[in-house]
Amino acid sequence: MDLAAALDDARHGDEEAFRVLYRAVHPALLRYLRVLVGEDAEDVASEAWLQIVRDLARFRGDGDGLRAWCLTIARHRALDHLRGVRRRPLSAAGPESLLQRPGADDTEASALDALATVSALELIAGLPVDQAEAVYLRVVLGLDARHAARVLGKRPGAVRTAAHRGLRRLAAVLDEPGCDTSRARGAERE
Repeated sequence: MDLAAALDDARHGDEEAFRVLYRAVHPALLRYLRVLVGEDAEDVASEAWLQIVRDLARFRGDGDGLRAWCLTIARHRALDHLRGVRRRPLSAAGPESLLQRPGADDTEASALDALATVSALELIAGLPVDQAEAVYLRVVLGLDARHAARVLGKRPGAVRTAAHRGLRRLAAVLDEPGCDTSRARGAERE
């Protein structure tokens, strides 16, 4: 089922069509939220999907428009979450937060891919927020400037400029002596 057909059917309550939409949009949405809110990405994604499901019947647009619309909703939920976190006092974490659970897939290739992805996302997250969001939306998710601008509430030219500056800054960081990109390069060789 293609995304346009799935979108039309999902608007009318077809669960299988919604499953297709979810599988097409959720991985990128979750990675974007990890850039914005870190470990709380799953919780924020859940809140975003609640709103997406609620408002899907009113959405008008194509597959790229759907991705941009979903990312806009996720971004708004992330900003709400960050505002709430700033207002709450910090609490001491319990000992269970120190435990690490193993992943479901324990192959060497997936571990190297995960390290490369984490390294790339950490580098992007180290940029100023406007540049990080622009680079992520344009380069990682592949949105055009118009759709990325809609997500960010900016003009397409401003998004192109922020992405360009962010990529220049990333290039400078990667060219610095002592920059450890060996994990990412090791994953590329596999």
